[in-house]
Amino acid sequence: MSSPVRLDALLSRFGYCSRSEARAWIKAGRVLVGAAVAKSPSDKATPTNVIVDGEPVEHPHGILALLHKPAGYVCSHDSDEGPTIYDLLPPRWLARNPAVTSIGRLDKDVTGALLVTDDGELVHRWTSPKHKVAKIYEVTVAENLPENLAELFASGTLTLEGEDKPCLPARVEILGARQARLEIIEGRYHQVKRMFASQGCPVVRLHRSRFGDFTADDLAPGEWRLVSPQAAGGGATSACRES
Repeated sequence: MSSPVRLDALLSRFGYCSRSEARAWIKAGRVLVGAAVAKSPSDKATPTNVIVDGEPVEHPHGILALLHKPAGYVCSHDSDEGPTIYDLLPPRWLARNPAVTSIGRLDKDVTGALLVTDDGELVHRWTSPKHKVAKIYEVTVAENLPENLAELFASGTLTLEGEDKPCLPARVEILGARQARLEIIEGRYHQVKRMFASQGCPVVRLHRSRFGDFTADDLAPGEWRLVSPQAAGGGATSACRES
């Protein structure tokens, strides 16, 4: 949002208040445009030129953050499903319009690198297989891995139960009798678990160690940091934890 917009729309977009509440905020002198107190909700300004309650507009160019997802949290906005990843993020991010959402999902029991953003274009770009964004998972299974697993997954012939189209070729590094590192560029429903289960190896632990160029290894579970979409490996601010 770089062009001037109405202040009521701006305040709503960045999660400060609803458009209908903006008049009261402006009347109370809580909003400045440059150094001047705003006069009307219909006044126009760019986000970088607006001060709200003494602070610049938060993340005026949008949000992209890397979260180290802990086990036990769901990638859902529905709190009825249990603790959500959004409980770990600043509440105002959810009040933005659009609100932040995860780029893809990790199951409740899965840990690791997860990106959240309020940019729908980024969500599409990073989840579409045609963009070939690699995702790397550390996998522990309940049974010994078959000898031909790497060859099978790399062949592009593995078809999961209930599907007609085979999985795209995936790279597997066998780390032990029951441990492997898997790299895929797809994100089908429960794909990693279903791939290993199809070979008689139920997954007992799953951790995403990398998403594209981003890794959360330096973050504790539940911590996040802001990153740049252009950063190779994720240029960052200091790590943050839910207060």
